[in-house]
Amino acid sequence: MSYDSNNIFARILRGEIPCDKVFENEHALAFKDIAPQAPVHLLVIPKGAYVDFDDFTLNATEAEIAGYIRTIGVVAREAGVKESGYRILSNLGEEGGQEVPHLHVHIFGGKPLGRMIKPIDK
Repeated sequence: MSYDSNNIFARILRGEIPCDKVFENEHALAFKDIAPQAPVHLLVIPKGAYVDFDDFTLNATEAEIAGYIRTIGVVAREAGVKESGYRILSNLGEEGGQEVPHLHVHIFGGKPLGRMIKPIDK
C-alpha cells in the first residue's frame, strides 16, 4: 500500500475535513472516531505522511517516533481510561484490516473489551 496524500487523515490534517479533536501537538493529532466501537474510541495519527507502523519505524525521525508514542499515552490518560484499562490497536496491511493508508492508532476503553481475537482451532 502506498501513501495516498488524499486519504481522509491527510485531508483532516490539512483542515479540509473537520474532526472532533481531543489533542494536538507538533507530532500528532488525536480525535474521536466517527463510528465508535467502545464508549471511548479515539484515533491518534502522526502529522507525517506514513502509510503504517512499518513505514513509520523505518522512516520517521527519532523525535517523531518518541513524540507520537508519548502522545498515545497522553491521550489515553486524558481520556480517563488508564485506571480501568484500555486497548491500543494499529492495523497494518490488507490481512491486518488496514483501510486508510495513513498510520493511526485506535484507543478503546470505557468498558470491558474481552479477548482481542479468537483463538485459532488446532
